Amino acid sequence: MNQESKSSSSGMGLGSVLFVVFLVLKLTDHIDWSWWWVTSPLWISGLIGVFVVLLVFLFQFMHDRKQERKHLEYMKKFPKIFKKKK
Repeated sequence: MNQESKSSSSGMGLGSVLFVVFLVLKLTDHIDWSWWWVTSPLWISGLIGVFVVLLVFLFQFMHDRKQERKHLEYMKKFPKIFKKKK
C-alpha cells in the first residue's frame, strides 16, 4: 500500500531551548547571571533574524539598481525608439 506520511516539526528551536536551560539555572541559583544574559538567546536570535531580513532587502535593492542601470544603458543606444511623444 502507498502510504503518505506528512510530518511537521513544531518543536523548540535552539534559542528557546537555551533560554529554558538558562532560566532553570537562574531560578535554581546555579548561575548568578544578569537577566539580560538569561534572555539573550531570545533577543540574539531575533536580532539575527532582523539582520538577515535587512541583508535580503539590501541585496534586492542592489539588484534592482543594477537592472535599472542596464535598462538606461539600453535606452541610450536607441534614443529615437524610446523618445517620449508629447
